[in-house]
Formats: sequence, structure tokens, C-alpha cells
Amino acid sequence: MEYPVVATFSIVAHDPEKGDFGVAVASKFIAVGHIVPWAEVDIGAVATQSYANASFGPRGLKLLKEGLHPKEALDKLLSDDRLSDRRQVGIVSKDGAYAYTGSRCIEWAGHIIGDYYAVQGNLLTGPEVVEAMAKAFEETGGELVDKLLAALHAGDSAGGDRRGKQSAAVYVVRRCGGYGGCEEGVGRYVDIRVDDHPEPVEELLRIFEIWELLLLEREDPSDIVKWDDVWNEISEALQKLGYLNKEVNGPDDDALHKAFERWVGINNFENKMRDDGYIWGTIYRYLMKSARKNG
Repeated sequence: MEYPVVATFSIVAHDPEKGDFGVAVASKFIAVGHIVPWAEVDIGAVATQSYANASFGPRGLKLLKEGLHPKEALDKLLSDDRLSDRRQVGIVSKDGAYAYTGSRCIEWAGHIIGDYYAVQGNLLTGPEVVEAMAKAFEETGGELVDKLLAALHAGDSAGGDRRGKQSAAVYVVRRCGGYGGCEEGVGRYVDIRVDDHPEPVEELLRIFEIWELLLLEREDPSDIVKWDDVWNEISEALQKLGYLNKEVNGPDDDALHKAFERWVGINNFENKMRDDGYIWGTIYRYLMKSARKNG
């Protein structure tokens, strides 16, 4: 049986300072996140696409764990693969990055290898897609996930998959990262999939905004808002959202505080609550945006 082509643009990358490994990918293909991206804490990341061989993900990580350089691992994966000329793979470890585009991948197909990253794509509108991705990755600051999402957005804006849009994903691993931390976590720092959507990259960015609020702890310490300065706006927002059904009598009104706590709890922001008379700017802005959308 011949499986359909996973026409895709993706990036695999490593942050040598924080130790993160990750993959970001988008495609006109259902649930591309269940095929292309693979990563393991402290080991590396793999993107397997085109006529994708899904086994290249776990097998590639195993070879990296055994000490092989990404090029050596990829050469070994392709050495006995009967469809090697149709495969496209990007792979990265602590030793660097490497990529391969088979001669029979559907045009436009190609890749760019940089320092600790590789971008690759097939069935694209043109080389400008991977070029824009590489440029965005190199010029964007912040953590690895920010750079990956910027690269994906740039590739999407440059044309992406020439058949259209359907799914996208971002997967970043970090030691002690993600839900549960060092005590109970497994290092899945960011793991988001959009399986079927008319604008999957935009939807991925929207979901990441919520993911960041809920699960990541990287607020700028100076990005805080004094409760006494914004309590009236918060009151109006909570009324629009249905958490408060009465006028309040100032910043210390018990009904206002209880309504805000209910909003925080229902939206799972408990870990972002403060007790010093301030709220995080990120939480404040999210509340205001939610209220505007509601009317």
C-alpha cells in the first residue's frame, strides 16, 4: 500500500543554552502533528515527511542516543529504505543539524541547514518558504518555542504548502519542562496540535497564547498591573462575561474579588494568582480581550 504524501514545511531545532529540542510543522494534510514531529529530552528532534516513514522518528532518536551525529543517523536510516528517494527528513542533536531531500520529492522541495536547526519542505510554492523560515528563526529572540513559531508563521505567510492549509503542530521538549515539572513531568514543554482548520498556523498561535498563560512561567517581572488602577475595568469585563451581576463599590468589594477568583479558576489560571495587590499583565490583557470578544 502506498500512503499519501505528507507535503509539509517544518523546522527542527535545538537551543544549546536551555537544552530545548523542538519541531514545528504545517501541511495540507490531516493531523500532521501525529506523523512528522518527534523529540526526546536531552537527545534531539526529528521531522519525517514527504512520503513519510514514521519509524524514522523513534529510530532516529535511538541512533542519536547511541551517539551518532545527525548525518550519520540519517544516513543509516536511509541506507536500507526502499523509498529513500521520496523521503524528506530533518534531524538535530547536541552535535548539530542535518537534513535530506530525496530526488523524487514533489517540487518545490528542498532544505536549509543552519546552526542547530534545519528547515525543510516539499510540494511548496517555492524556495521562498524555507528561506523565510530560516530568516525568521535566526532573527527572532526569546526561547526556542518562540523561534519555531516565528519560523512556521513566516513559512505560512510566504506561501507554504501549494495545495492549501489544514493542520499544524509544535512540539518542544525540555528537562523538567511542562506540566508536572521535575517531580512528575515528562519534559513536554510545549505540545500543541491543530488537526483540521482553515488557518492552522494562526490557530496554533492562538492556542499557544493560552498554553503560555496556563503552563509556562516566564512572565516579565515588570509586566504587572496594580489592582487599584484597573479594578473598574476588571469589573466591567467580568460583568460582560457573566461572572458578576451587580455594580461594585470599589477595589475592595468582596463580590468583585470572588467574581475574579471564579474567572481565574474556571480558566485554570490559579498558578498565576498574586496576593500583593497586583495582577500579571498577561492575565489582565487576556481578560480584557475575552470581554471584548464577548460583546
